[in-house]
Amino acid sequence: MDDAPILEAADLAKAFAAGGRRTEALAGVSFAIRPGAITGLIGPDGAGKTTLMRLAAGLLVPDAGRIRALGLDSTRDSLAVQAALGYMPQRFGLYEDLSVQENLDLYADLQGVPKAARAARYAELMHMTGLGPFNRRLAGKLSGGMKQKLGLACTLVRAPRLLLLDEPTVGVDPVSRRELWAIVDRLVREEGMSVLLSTAYLDEAERCQAVILLSEGRILDQGPPQAISARMAGRTWAVSTPGGGPRGLQPRLAGHTGVVDALVQGDHVRVVTQAGVDAAALGALPGLEAARIEAVAPRFEDGFIDLLRPGASEAAPALAVAPLAGSAQRGADGAPVIEVDGLRRRFGSFWAVDGVSFQVRRGEIFGLLGANGAGKSTTFRMLCGLLPASGGHLRVAGLDLRHAAAAARARIGYMSQKFSLYGNLSVAQNLDFFASAYGLAAAQRAQRRDWALREFELGDHADRLSADLSLGHKQRLAMACALMHAPEILFLDEPTSGVDPLARREFWQRINALAHAGVTIMVTTHFMEEAEYCDRVAIMAAGRILAMDEPAALKAAARTAECPAPSMEDAFVRLVESAPAAEQAA
Repeated sequence: MDDAPILEAADLAKAFAAGGRRTEALAGVSFAIRPGAITGLIGPDGAGKTTLMRLAAGLLVPDAGRIRALGLDSTRDSLAVQAALGYMPQRFGLYEDLSVQENLDLYADLQGVPKAARAARYAELMHMTGLGPFNRRLAGKLSGGMKQKLGLACTLVRAPRLLLLDEPTVGVDPVSRRELWAIVDRLVREEGMSVLLSTAYLDEAERCQAVILLSEGRILDQGPPQAISARMAGRTWAVSTPGGGPRGLQPRLAGHTGVVDALVQGDHVRVVTQAGVDAAALGALPGLEAARIEAVAPRFEDGFIDLLRPGASEAAPALAVAPLAGSAQRGADGAPVIEVDGLRRRFGSFWAVDGVSFQVRRGEIFGLLGANGAGKSTTFRMLCGLLPASGGHLRVAGLDLRHAAAAARARIGYMSQKFSLYGNLSVAQNLDFFASAYGLAAAQRAQRRDWALREFELGDHADRLSADLSLGHKQRLAMACALMHAPEILFLDEPTSGVDPLARREFWQRINALAHAGVTIMVTTHFMEEAEYCDRVAIMAAGRILAMDEPAALKAAARTAECPAPSMEDAFVRLVESAPAAEQAA
């Protein structure tokens, strides 16, 4: 019995119809998951991961094939399956007006947990998640990481044999992400639980005992992640050029035939080549004659990208910024275009931002990192003139936001975490709306709409409702809307949260092109490897800046005997965990 698959599918198929289009979410999917292990479900946006989980949980009926969970048919015995497994969807249904304890009680009632068994289980869950000191706090007042941990605790009030987690770490900071993984590891190790976990973080796939790689509803590969990494031996390189930065080198490498992937990583570009392209062949490419090329160990992400991009690079086209007449990039004299001095913001008795100061130069990419609840989004909203400051001074594009917020907003583009699109408007209508909101005349609106549809490859989707777009296409549209008036400053608030690695790569190629054209960019992100693209990074916790420097300097400061080559995530975690007040915000 122990060797029987805990979850298995055979020739599973499911399609959906929306907006006159038929989408094949899954097509002929077959797998078997062994018990007592963590299996990763990996794939780009729209690959079919959520559909697969909902079929496994008996919440959807397949068009063809079958799926069995815990020895039960998930379609025929759906109620029994739902009573036996645990399922935490991407948007778990916490009741934000109830406290942590009241949410636990509600889910214990829904799952039929006997009252006599609750106290011991609650104590175990509170210890496991670290939520014990917050059990009287309203769920709506928790940080993003704490909400995810509460959602997991509610899913586990009745310990299931099989746990389905649909991207549980999306939108949470690295500290919370490590804590969530520690909980999952403990559940498998100590309770013998089996876990199917989908994730957009490819480093998390390496923590799984097995992975299933999905793309466009079909399985590309499955097996131990180490086996997928090992196939990339001899094809992964660190490339750097004397006197040149990796941000300038990356787009040159990404455009070459034979290069599958090129990613900024510290002071070099990590390159994945096609089979047979060695260091000598790479060094013979134009402009790389003096390059330093070293072999590096392959990782799972290299194999994943190679499977999605068989053959060669699929770099995004260079972005034509095309500023509007009269909005030429001003002040190209090295003077700061964003000046923040002693910035403070209070909500009641709570200081969300408390004495933040920094400057950002024209054409600079400035990263603002921090734990959930650190004050990053509040800082962004103040800089965009969407929220008044409680104290301090703010100047954006040479304008004081206390007295000229409207004039400053005309020179700013803002892309929020939730992509502020109108779901009941088409792609073209969203572009027209934002162009009109930014005050563009009719002729300019048409010109910029055509530009956006072309540059962001949205022409085939112009008449689709934005609500029906994939997450990757929503991200493209949101960025296009923020650029309709050709702003000189662009604020990006966690713009890649939840999107797949290919969409993130395309996004950062566009950001680099904008910075090269003189656009000043401020960005927040929970993907620590994205901080490598920034010229400078500030790390926040509990409303204050803990450290601010170039990424290389922050990593160097985190170097220890135990960790001689720290990543940006290592540097971030070390800084945040060393700040006592951060424990209350994270």
